[in-house]
This record gives sequence, structure tokens and C-alpha cells, in this order.
Amino acid sequence: MNTEKRLVAKATTTIGRSQYQTIANSGNHSIIVDEPAELNGSDTGMGPYGLLLSSLGSCTIITLRMYIERKMWVVDEIKAELEIYAVNDGHLIETSLSFKGDLIAKQVERLLQVAEACPIHKLLAGNIAMKTLVSL
Repeated sequence: MNTEKRLVAKATTTIGRSQYQTIANSGNHSIIVDEPAELNGSDTGMGPYGLLLSSLGSCTIITLRMYIERKMWVVDEIKAELEIYAVNDGHLIETSLSFKGDLIAKQVERLLQVAEACPIHKLLAGNIAMKTLVSL
């Protein structure tokens, strides 16, 4: 992997003594992330897997909305439903898209291609290197 780095996004997460409740910050925005009660969390926010799926789903429908606006197609609503499964060799993410609007089959086919070109989809499906550093 190329060692040249260009910052794309930055986030900070903090956890105190609360049972798994985490505050996640990025830019001027904060959200609560937590584990569900069945995993001994407080269920005060979305879980990490849900947050990951929400990021992919949001990026997908934002990318679709941008494309649809450029094409001036009439689409009132775009919805993405996502599920993640554990499979033998890793994980599988399935996304189901639905549109409320005036589209023909050829347009829907093109929108499927556009959806798979969203930046988060490409990031998750691509070559990801991870590095964890510790500071005290």
C-alpha cells in the first residue's frame, strides 16, 4: 500500500465508566454509541455495527441523490436497508434499495452501479490497512 497519506476524515471517541456508552465526535458533531442491553450495554445509542451500516447507507443514498439531481430525474425518496451477516470467511453486507419516483428499469440499473461507487462502499470493499498506536 502506498505510504503517502491524505487526511479524509477524523473522529474521536471517548468512554468513561458508563457501561459501554461512548461519545463519538467528528467535526462539529457528536453522537452516542452504545451496546444493546443483551450485550451488557445501556442501549443509549446505536451499536458499532449499526453505526457502520448507517455510514454505508447514508453515503449510498447521498451519492444516489447527487446523481439523480444531476440527471434531473423525479425521485421523491430513496431508502437503503442494510444488514450485516457473519459468514464462514468473514462478513457479508446486504443492501436493499428502494425508490419512490418516476424511474424506468434502465435508470434503476444505472442507479445500482452508482450506489456501488459511493466512497464508503469503495472503502469497505477495497484494500484497507489498519494501524493502532498508543499514547499515554
